Amino acid sequence: MVIAELKYLNYNPENMKLSRRKFIGNGTALAALSIVPASALKGAVMKEPAISPVPVPAPVPDSNFGGVQIGAITYSWRSMPGGIENIIKYCRQSGLSSIELMSGDLESWLGAPENPMAGMFGPPPQAGGQRPPGTPGQQPTGTPGQRPPGTPGQQPAGTPGQRPRRTPEQEAAITKYNQDLKDWRLSLPMSRVEQARKLFNDAGIKVHIVKFSPARWSDEEIDYAFRAAKAMGAGGVTEEIGEEAVAKLGPAAHKHGMYAIFHNHMQFATPGFSYDPFLAVSPAVMMNFDAGHFFGSTGIHPNSIIEKYHDRIYSIHLKDKTGPETDPANTNQVWGQGEVPIADILLLLKKQKWPINVDIELEYDIKPWSDAVKETKICTGFARQILI
Repeated sequence: MVIAELKYLNYNPENMKLSRRKFIGNGTALAALSIVPASALKGAVMKEPAISPVPVPAPVPDSNFGGVQIGAITYSWRSMPGGIENIIKYCRQSGLSSIELMSGDLESWLGAPENPMAGMFGPPPQAGGQRPPGTPGQQPTGTPGQRPPGTPGQQPAGTPGQRPRRTPEQEAAITKYNQDLKDWRLSLPMSRVEQARKLFNDAGIKVHIVKFSPARWSDEEIDYAFRAAKAMGAGGVTEEIGEEAVAKLGPAAHKHGMYAIFHNHMQFATPGFSYDPFLAVSPAVMMNFDAGHFFGSTGIHPNSIIEKYHDRIYSIHLKDKTGPETDPANTNQVWGQGEVPIADILLLLKKQKWPINVDIELEYDIKPWSDAVKETKICTGFARQILI
């Protein structure tokens, strides 16, 4: 399918948009109803509250709303302290019962060797498991197709905005780390991974994807990634979309009876781009459709892709953005303040009953008086109010 063939759908974003002010206002109004005037209590007999000797456990979250499973990619909490225990706490606080788990938090809990470059070019990795750029096993940051920082062909060291080149000692440390990490992965018993899965299961949280991004790993480590994801109860492993990545991971996923799930950025804005060649590689190839990146770069309604490929879309990343013709263009926004037809997307999934996971990907700037967990909770409530 050529992108030019897609047509704008007839929809009125003003009718479908749920404003953040209205959403929060509704919650405030409900809270106000619970306030009883003191005069109404006149003459009432006040009983001492019963004290339970057993602490009340935290409620098990359930974020399946109207048959649509809402979750989050744990990258959303990258500004918060990391670790599996914290991820579980953030899920409970946000009211979420499913996640796409970034691999860094998982492997750190499992006891992976520490990256000697961690924190060298900035603060150490937080929740979400992102490693510093250039770390083995992770895709480079930035626009798809660009070289990672420090790759030959980039601007020379010392150029503003560029990281300094590594010293010979640092290169030697990274080489050793690569080997240590590979050895650790290949020797890790899957029973240890199952212990991590139990923590999530006991908390009522389903890990439906692990984002290992392993396309540049050795074949043995790719095998480890799928075995570990299966031990976590996930349906597959995510990676950024690309010909080499699909050709490598599609057959590996098929061998393990799992899915290789590929995430898009702005590729649909490239004339002639289509999912079809990627999907033809293997039935184990599925898509993690980023509806925000799609709309922000093309201005086309995301439902046109969802309707066409719903049986090959494993999950959807949901965010709000401006469109390509808006000033500023393709820019992350607080949910309800952008132009992505979030309600249209969610109501289509509800109507058709397609089993596609929807994951909040929190990317807009967070105000100083809030944090990523509070904002994710608001996004969860935003989706719930549309679907219930």
